[in-house]
Amino acid sequence: MQIMQITELDKKRVKIMLEDRTFFVLYKGEKRQYDLSEGGDLSEEQFQEIRQEILIKRARRRALHLLERMDRTESQLRIKLTQGYYPEDVVEDAIGYVKGYHYLDDLRYAQNYVGCQKERKSRRRIQTELLGKGVAMELVQQAIEEEFQQENEQELISKWVEKKGYSTEKADLKEKQRMYQFLLRKGFHSDDILHVLEHLT
Repeated sequence: MQIMQITELDKKRVKIMLEDRTFFVLYKGEKRQYDLSEGGDLSEEQFQEIRQEILIKRARRRALHLLERMDRTESQLRIKLTQGYYPEDVVEDAIGYVKGYHYLDDLRYAQNYVGCQKERKSRRRIQTELLGKGVAMELVQQAIEEEFQQENEQELISKWVEKKGYSTEKADLKEKQRMYQFLLRKGFHSDDILHVLEHLT
């Protein structure tokens, strides 16, 4: 493959464009190491070595670094990596890599977002914002339904607990277990029951 253009990005890096319009970024030392020059040839073997040993490893590290700083959606991470001039297949590899370790999970992102925003924003506003962040509609709807359903369940548990005159401060372990079993028989989820019983004052 012929190298069509080499553009200096900054003091340390250059952007290299090949004849098939593929482009990638290398440090100047790496460019010298592979003896790359405008108009010169890059063999398939050299290109695959650069892809495997430099670009893929660097993109994976970059993806991990971006997710360490803050949780992101798959769409947001893809945009960030693309802005770093990584080829499309290298970006997809990095996305797959972090997803494999569950560092990237749009449903988890949406659930956390709904949990943080539900007291301040409407469902419609939360949905619009999550869609704007690139989360798929079905995941957005699932997260919203789960979060608001959980809230409604806990409200119902609270009403039952109040009706029974239960008090966390006054109840001993036996009474708490009795209340817990009563609510389980009513069909409530154990996590919701424990949440209510432990946060009642």
